[in-house]
Amino acid sequence: MKVSTVERMREMDRRAMDIYGLKDELLMENAGNASFFAFFNESKGKGKNIAVVVGSGNNGGDGLVVARKFFSLGTMGYNVKIFLCSDPAKFRNSTLMNYEIVKKIGIPIEQIDNTEDFSKALKKYDVIVDAIFGTGLGRDVMGHYREIVDVINRSGKFVCSIDIPSGINGNTGQVMGTAVKANCTVTFGAPKLGNMLYPGYNHCGKLFVTRISFPPEIYDADDIHTMINMPKELPLRDESGHKGSFGDVLFIAGAKNYYGAPYFSAISFLKAGGGYSRLATPISVAPFIASKGNEIVIIPLKETGEGTISAENADMLLKLSGEVDFVIIGPGLSLNSETGKLVREFVSKVEKPVLIDGDGLTHVASGLESIKNRKYSTVLTPHPGEMARLTGLSIKDVINNRVEIVRKTAMDLNAIIVLKTAHSLVAYPDGNIFINITGNSALATAGSGDVLTGVIAAMKGLGLNTENAVSTGVFMHGLAGEFASAKLGRDGVTAQDILNHLPITVKEYRENYNNITRDYHGKLFII
Repeated sequence: MKVSTVERMREMDRRAMDIYGLKDELLMENAGNASFFAFFNESKGKGKNIAVVVGSGNNGGDGLVVARKFFSLGTMGYNVKIFLCSDPAKFRNSTLMNYEIVKKIGIPIEQIDNTEDFSKALKKYDVIVDAIFGTGLGRDVMGHYREIVDVINRSGKFVCSIDIPSGINGNTGQVMGTAVKANCTVTFGAPKLGNMLYPGYNHCGKLFVTRISFPPEIYDADDIHTMINMPKELPLRDESGHKGSFGDVLFIAGAKNYYGAPYFSAISFLKAGGGYSRLATPISVAPFIASKGNEIVIIPLKETGEGTISAENADMLLKLSGEVDFVIIGPGLSLNSETGKLVREFVSKVEKPVLIDGDGLTHVASGLESIKNRKYSTVLTPHPGEMARLTGLSIKDVINNRVEIVRKTAMDLNAIIVLKTAHSLVAYPDGNIFINITGNSALATAGSGDVLTGVIAAMKGLGLNTENAVSTGVFMHGLAGEFASAKLGRDGVTAQDILNHLPITVKEYRENYNNITRDYHGKLFII
């Protein structure tokens, strides 16, 4: 499913009206009708007293349609009241038309002049429909509107938002001062970035998408390059295969006092289905990893005085890389300058697909030419801090404009980039970018990213090409975190717990692929 910016959605609306004759009044009716349908079903059992809180723009007009639909169910016991956030003299076009209709049919209307009175009035209602702001909000919610939003959030009522919860930025998902916390949201045409990115996604509750009668060529156009991550089905496992049939991967990782990262990356490859895991690590580190990961083939390396991988290993590592299918470099390497030089030279010369993670990212950030001209696939898996180093931007800038920054960087560096955040982004050199919606806060634990590197390598070992291995690995890693937290709770889940849940995750994924991926992992629904 494609994901739209606010600006692109405006263009979709314009095309629908100008090219296909879908009048503004019809689009508003379709939006309101679909919203009513979802809100009616989601609020069953919550009560039949409906408060519709209306702003002055098109979002408010959609809310007026919803109010009409609920009002028409009066014989079923529904009671509806419209609360206006501003002077109705500001209504225009289809919103004004619908305002005139609701007045004529007799829906009670009250303007919110005093938020204390508004708070008292809401006590009589069971469900609140949020139709205050749409996706075009351009500044922080302040003053009278902030008070209204805060009253809604304090009410304890079941809240339904139209298009996006009021106060969420439609392009970034950021909270603009304050924002409605909805139980469900219906968005139109296509999901907006703000619906899918945190914290906006968390404010939406259950999320529905309605096409409002747009033809597919509008919402599924080839030049919309942001999509929800839909992972690939895994190839059948070769019952006559040997360990080399399921991937032979070289991990170059570890340094003195950094034992977890190399272990988790190399062992997670095996736990997720990979066949042959080789770990090249400093000689002083090797015994510690070997004692815990007996299944890993350990390759002791010469080390610097600080216990990191020495540049003396360069030729041997390049030769060894010729024997494997995929190379991982970076987990727990430390920031030693000699090791950094080795990383940059190795990456620029190795003729195999390479995934760079952890400290390896910091090392290549000081010499990006080492990856720009590679002939083989390059995968980078930064968290926001590492992404900031790769781009020279601040962490705040990366978070606030993550989609365009990761897209541009992937194209500039000719690399596949996984930006590890809540709803990680997977960007490709062709400009396409995928938003992953598996996972939860249980993944926010030390070593989780190292597990991800191994899972991506395993997906490649199981037969997916590099591009699909990355997107599927990110999905699978998030799913493992969900399985671990479902059993243990989100507090206290460790990288080891995620690791331990990889076999059952892959098993469930293989056996129930259609169910697991249906309706975008049970969190997003098309109506």
